Amino acid sequence: MKRRTFTVSQPGPLGAAVESALGPGQGALVARGAVYVDGKRVVDPARDLRAGQVVSAVVSEGGASTLEAKAAPPALHIVFEDAALVVVSKPSGVLAQPSPGEVGSSLLDQVSAHLGHPAGLVHRLDKDTSGITVFGKTKAATSALAGHFREGRARKLYLAVTPQFAPAEGDCALPLSRDPSRPGRWRASSKHQGVSAHTTYRQLGGKDGLVAVALKPLTGRTHQLRAHLAALGAPIVGDRFYGGAPTFEGTPVRCLLHALELALPEGTFRAPPPADLSHALEWLGVALPPPGQ
Repeated sequence: MKRRTFTVSQPGPLGAAVESALGPGQGALVARGAVYVDGKRVVDPARDLRAGQVVSAVVSEGGASTLEAKAAPPALHIVFEDAALVVVSKPSGVLAQPSPGEVGSSLLDQVSAHLGHPAGLVHRLDKDTSGITVFGKTKAATSALAGHFREGRARKLYLAVTPQFAPAEGDCALPLSRDPSRPGRWRASSKHQGVSAHTTYRQLGGKDGLVAVALKPLTGRTHQLRAHLAALGAPIVGDRFYGGAPTFEGTPVRCLLHALELALPEGTFRAPPPADLSHALEWLGVALPPPGQ
């Protein structure tokens, strides 16, 4: 992927400016999340621009539009929907929101297309992580959801497969800081100044040195569960970035982390594990924890 960048010569709507600079039809890149104004992503093609503002559009190599750069994403799996919320089950391998290098097929894009207007994103799952996530349908609903997450009223339950470790039940409150030796990775350590993070965990059982672990993040930090488990000596199977084993039963796997349940004041929602994690749980002889556990 590469960017095409231009400076606005006269005031006008963003979509028209992109089409003038990049060609007919390229204004659609705006709604896909592939256009940035003065370094900030803008998804409204009617956004008025001033002369002198700098616009960047993410395009594929050779200048082709990113509209044609990605295969169609998996079908949207809606778990629950009402006038305020859309609760969906995110497949592994799908981005929660567009990134400069991958646009048009994120979960946010899909939900926004389903609604016919931008969805309200209040929390994110990593690309490889599967499971339950929620979007607001209105500004008021999105604000209320953000408050639930910020003030601890959103309770999350995750499942992971890791090496067996001790103790079998407990918590980890190691602060998180960026790892200077590995861009993009976080380290959980009391030796470095970082942001507070708190996770409780309970091993559900397993065999041959592997276990299924139920995890409850009491804070919502980037890579929190992955970094905490790595610090406990139990990196998630498939999580190569944090030192996890690359295979399960000799087969390469993604990071075996799944957001099983999300409890909100509006209700409790579940996303059954996908086939890869279901297979791992069956092999380990572990049943899913009951709702609310």
